[in-house]
Amino acid sequence: MTTATQRDDMDTGEQDGRPAAPASGPPRPGGRRFQPSSERPGEHTPGWLQRAAGWSWRLLVIGLLIYVASRIASALRIVVLPCVIALLLTALLQPLCGWLKRMRFPGLLATWCVLILTIAAIAGLGTLIYVRTSAEYPTLLGDLTHTGHQLQHWLAGPPFHIKQTSLQHLLRNAENEVSTHKSLVAGTVLTGGRYVVEILAGIVLTLFVGFFLIKDGDRIWSWLTGFLAPDRAERTDRAGRAAWQVLVHYVRGTVLIAAIHSVVIGLTLWILGVPLVIPLAALVFLAAFVPLIGILVAGALAILVTLGTKGLVAAIILLVVFVVEDQLDGHLLQPQVVGRILRLHPLAVILVLAVGGVLVGIPGAVVAVPTAAAIARAWPELRSPANSSAHPGTPAQTGKEPQDKSEDLGEEHVPM
Repeated sequence: MTTATQRDDMDTGEQDGRPAAPASGPPRPGGRRFQPSSERPGEHTPGWLQRAAGWSWRLLVIGLLIYVASRIASALRIVVLPCVIALLLTALLQPLCGWLKRMRFPGLLATWCVLILTIAAIAGLGTLIYVRTSAEYPTLLGDLTHTGHQLQHWLAGPPFHIKQTSLQHLLRNAENEVSTHKSLVAGTVLTGGRYVVEILAGIVLTLFVGFFLIKDGDRIWSWLTGFLAPDRAERTDRAGRAAWQVLVHYVRGTVLIAAIHSVVIGLTLWILGVPLVIPLAALVFLAAFVPLIGILVAGALAILVTLGTKGLVAAIILLVVFVVEDQLDGHLLQPQVVGRILRLHPLAVILVLAVGGVLVGIPGAVVAVPTAAAIARAWPELRSPANSSAHPGTPAQTGKEPQDKSEDLGEEHVPM
């Protein structure tokens, strides 16, 4: 049944020449008409569940992108790894190149001098390690054999009473294993054609990329940011400079800490009369670039070599030196040298190391911590609005007059 108001509305629509609209929708069985719902989809879903769902799919997308990027980097490791090494070398060699430029060296000549000195230092250290390893390897083998015989007599007596035949078999296997892996200890195991070609290609690419990053880093970075809109370019530039400062502080601080570790352990091994002092000291230096874990692995190897060559007392002395040095590193060196710029909790460092090592291996563990620290420092700059702050290290903060970017090779030099 139609009410009077509905009939008036139908009559008004007919007078205006418009078709009369249905009163409230198609009739339902029983004479009721359909009332359209004004509720939005998901209106009755709890807010915490909506937020959790939103964060879930975002985290899944981010995780997928990280996984794909890591797989691509692993497949292109012959290109990615030299570029990463070149970036780290650039952060390390900037002060020397800047000093040469301040001494009125042309930019091209300063870059070549820095690279030649770096190549000469690395080649000289590698040659020294090889020569000392080849010369001291017979001594190492003799000391290990002597220690093995002493251990054999000790285990054969009370309270162990292990049979001589079993001990001789284990000792013979250990000696054969050491003799078999002599080339690995000397660093000459990579003789396969494929690996030699990859290593040579990686070295050439590292030098090539490092040369242009040191020489034209600012120009490359300006060219990359030039593709963005002005406001995005400014935020990207701030983020890149902040990340570069973190990387520079990390590399220089880690090199300083690694040098301290290497010198202290090398002197201790030399005083104790342990063979392979220079190779073990170099191993400690390289292991310092893997935070928390690297120095433990290198220290364990040095202690085992000391135990096998000089006995239990010398191994305990070296262990005490490692413990004291580790405490000084954790409470003095790391907080003062790199802790202020990294601002990462030790738990975050462990997790980042684990992720980098699982995805990419040892190179991933080396670059995981500085990468995470750089991202953590750059992310706020990307989210902040344009013109909100001056560039890190720019004259707006230092109060100095602007200089030519080609002469600016300090922390604000961004070779990206």
